[in-house]
Amino acid sequence: MLKAIAKAVGISVEDVVKDYKKSGDLGTTVESLVSKKRQRTLGAEQLTVGKVFANLQAISEHSGSGSQDRKLDLIAELLSQATALEAKYIARTVLEQLRIGVAEGLVRDAVASAYNVSVDDVEGAWNLLPDFGEVAKVAKEDGEKGLKKFKLRLGTPFIVQLAEKSPGLKEAITSFKKVILEYKYDGMRTLIHKKGEKIWLFTRNLENITVAFPDLVQMARKQIKAEDCVLDGETIGLDKKTGKPVPFQQLSTRIKRKYDIEKAFGEIPIEVNLFDIVYLDGKNLMDLTFEERRKYLEKAVKETDKFHIAKGFVTSDLKEAETFYKEALKAGEEGVIVKDMEALYVPGRRVAGGWLKIKPVMESLDVVIVGGTWGTGKRAGTIGSLHLAIREPETGRFLECGMLGTGLKEKKSEQAGSATLKEMTKLLKPLVESEDGSLVRFKPKIVIEVAYEEIQKSPTYVSGYALRFPRFIRIRFDKGPDEADDLNRMEKLYKQQKGRGK
Repeated sequence: MLKAIAKAVGISVEDVVKDYKKSGDLGTTVESLVSKKRQRTLGAEQLTVGKVFANLQAISEHSGSGSQDRKLDLIAELLSQATALEAKYIARTVLEQLRIGVAEGLVRDAVASAYNVSVDDVEGAWNLLPDFGEVAKVAKEDGEKGLKKFKLRLGTPFIVQLAEKSPGLKEAITSFKKVILEYKYDGMRTLIHKKGEKIWLFTRNLENITVAFPDLVQMARKQIKAEDCVLDGETIGLDKKTGKPVPFQQLSTRIKRKYDIEKAFGEIPIEVNLFDIVYLDGKNLMDLTFEERRKYLEKAVKETDKFHIAKGFVTSDLKEAETFYKEALKAGEEGVIVKDMEALYVPGRRVAGGWLKIKPVMESLDVVIVGGTWGTGKRAGTIGSLHLAIREPETGRFLECGMLGTGLKEKKSEQAGSATLKEMTKLLKPLVESEDGSLVRFKPKIVIEVAYEEIQKSPTYVSGYALRFPRFIRIRFDKGPDEADDLNRMEKLYKQQKGRGK
């Protein structure tokens, strides 16, 4: 997008970046730059909605060698023909960042209000078919009666049911009358749709990943006995030498890959763990209890060592539950999910859906800030994300181990060591060593304490490790960078989690 803007307005990419750092929004940047153009592009036609749509559609269709240049030209063509205001929203549309203050909840409420239908009915229909255009059309033409008729469609993703965090195993197993504990896998949530020999694969984010996982498609064709069905599960990546689970970060490289797909599944083989079935041979199973659905699942699948039902254990005994939990960690899994055997499958539901997850509470780490990225939108003018590093004890070098974007607030809390975005930026500005576009490098002086969900092996960072979902706790004013946690401690914590150290 930076190159497209530069080409459209006739300036350098560096000048675009300079304006972007001030505005924090490429839409606002291109609006400002286009408004400063002295003349309209020679021979430019009046821009129409049809032209914008045609170029955007063409962008989605280009792939292969030279496709990036063709996409750049299509965007630049639109921007060069646009007025300043039009350019602003073309850029934001391409980036999927309209910034008009309208989120899904507001659209849902607007549809309900416009056509005098229930908000719950609109949300329920959208959870089964995440397309507000179609939901609004049905609400207008057929009202609540039409919305209640929405059904799951083979080949179309839906909003999956999610698990809520539980404070502990005891609280979880006593939350429901009858529970089952299942392994919680560190993998890719996978929806498998089957209609005869036709297979579709979707993630929880509604991505169609069928092409990226031909090995999973073949497993589904061979091992699913049902003619038509929709299965819910988790796909994990395996180390091809040890057969043990690899971090999701490694598996995710297969999701994003567009080329050499066969080579990719040779490097990272997979295992599919199924835990639910929501549709079977024309029948919606979401309104059945989990216990009933599990029985249907067992009949619908011919299990193998790489395509099977998730390991589960029915118990209400705390000691038995703790033993199963420890087994899951020792096997290299994230923890366990405790499920209400009497619960229905509720798409989009997290809090009261009947699934509770239990994972180890990890010790915090003291890390050093070595870089950052200038913020966008509301965070414009501040460092929006921080690059974190740990110390290498032998050399004293600081090795990156993740990026942090949560925990810093607009308003200061009462906790000692807390800091707002503006305060953190003020502390870091005197430490700037270099800048490259929106990226900034800092002298390693400031130590902060961070919490995180997990430590993962990572080829992305020079430390070899990555903090998953790190969040800011406080600034350690009492510590210098030479007192920050080192690589040895990170390795120790990595081995301790999930029983790896046993």
